[in-house]
Amino acid sequence: MTSVPQTLPVPPAYPPLVLETPAMEASVTALIDRVFGPGRFAKSSERLREGNTLLADCSFVALRDGRPVGCCRMWPVTIGGEPVAFLGPLAVDPDERSAGLGQALVESACEAARAAGWRAVLLVGDGPYFGRIGFTNAHTAGVVMPGPVDQRRVLLLPLRQGGDEGLSGLVAIAPGARATS
Repeated sequence: MTSVPQTLPVPPAYPPLVLETPAMEASVTALIDRVFGPGRFAKSSERLREGNTLLADCSFVALRDGRPVGCCRMWPVTIGGEPVAFLGPLAVDPDERSAGLGQALVESACEAARAAGWRAVLLVGDGPYFGRIGFTNAHTAGVVMPGPVDQRRVLLLPLRQGGDEGLSGLVAIAPGARATS
């Protein structure tokens, strides 16, 4: 005889994840400012977002009561001339942390990038955290960020077989870059 559990695991109660729209720009920026403060402008990753065009079809926002409590943005960049999607920032309101919302946002953004045809996603971040999603620095030795960065934190996620292989050179803004199959 098998026993039936008295309670079943309840999935996390994430707020809805929606694609970011231009109307959300100010409130998403306010969330990012609250989470990271002014120090974010000193990071080399910011050089790849300034003047770049948001990949709206790959950027997600978590909304609770109509206001952003989490976001994961994507941007078109190139590594040595090869187009890839660049993830960041990932921001989650402190009151919404520890329930997996950040991971859900990253997974949604990466799946959207895969569906859009991007070969890989690049980010600068914590290896153990992003490693749970599949990011690694196994193929990033030749990837050169535009400014100082801890090379161990430069991570790639292949979105297709070998999508993270053979990428080397300077990472640069690629306005108008399109996903390639």
